[in-house]
Amino acid sequence: MNSIKNLTFKKFTKQIFIILFILCVTSVAGYSANSQRDEKSTEIADGQHLIKKNKTIRILAIGNSFSQDAVEQYLYELAEAEGISVVIGNLYIGGCSLTTHLKNATNDSPAYDYRKIENGSKTKRPKTRLADAIADEKWDYISLQQVSGNSGQYETFEESLPGLVDYVKAHATNRKMKLMLHQTWAYAMNSTHTAFPSYDNDQVKMYESLVDAIDRAADLVDIDIIIPSGTAIQNGRTSCIGDHFNRDGYHLETTYGRYTAACTWFEKIFKKNVTRNSYAPDGVDAYKIEIAKYAAHAAVKHPGEVTILKKYEAVPDEVGMLE
Repeated sequence: MNSIKNLTFKKFTKQIFIILFILCVTSVAGYSANSQRDEKSTEIADGQHLIKKNKTIRILAIGNSFSQDAVEQYLYELAEAEGISVVIGNLYIGGCSLTTHLKNATNDSPAYDYRKIENGSKTKRPKTRLADAIADEKWDYISLQQVSGNSGQYETFEESLPGLVDYVKAHATNRKMKLMLHQTWAYAMNSTHTAFPSYDNDQVKMYESLVDAIDRAADLVDIDIIIPSGTAIQNGRTSCIGDHFNRDGYHLETTYGRYTAACTWFEKIFKKNVTRNSYAPDGVDAYKIEIAKYAAHAAVKHPGEVTILKKYEAVPDEVGMLE
């Protein structure tokens, strides 16, 4: 009788051991999988892993004049100041919507002015096809954006963004390429742009609409990164500069306005605090430069809400500042 009990106990003990062993192995495997997901998430979130490899980082914007404002002037110099090697491309058509981009892709139209910044020099290649520009480099990041007037209307993203994303992924030559959406900015309060009435000529309504629409669009097509330029500009408007970030009511002012957007792209992609970057455009006073940097920095930290720049609400005493 005792031998039967001992045999049963040993069998029960063995089963418990097997169960514990399986749980242990499963736990280790789960931890490993979570670690891999965390590593992938970190890789998607920023370009530091590429910097550490001393790799030239390639960034392509498929856009319009708003991508021109954001990437063609100061982004290269901000990266250069940190010792980061970059190639920047912009596929430009003024006022181009996602619908037109998709049409151009489908029809293989040579419709773009392809601007490229490499080794500190800008070149322009007119009458370029979308496929040719995508194949021109092994782009690490490719950005898409909606035309500004439709940027706060989610249904316009639904119509064309999925097809355009499929096209870009099919033609990209870098299998690790990350897709980005450029969050554009709301118009100036006195803007006469024909699309402004769609937002009741209300800057805050336009800003809130575009944040919502772009966030939803990013979920629609599994976008890796949103560049919060719109939030950066809205942050800057809370400073003593006020509503003077546009040159015509919708395009960015050509120095500190464009610099604010470039700072946002820089910090979001490279995860380096732009307030510590040494580069500043010539001829712009230091106070405006500081505002631009902190507006961008706050936007990257809080991309879906306005940060009031309390430190910069007052005009400095120095003569010539903010003139």
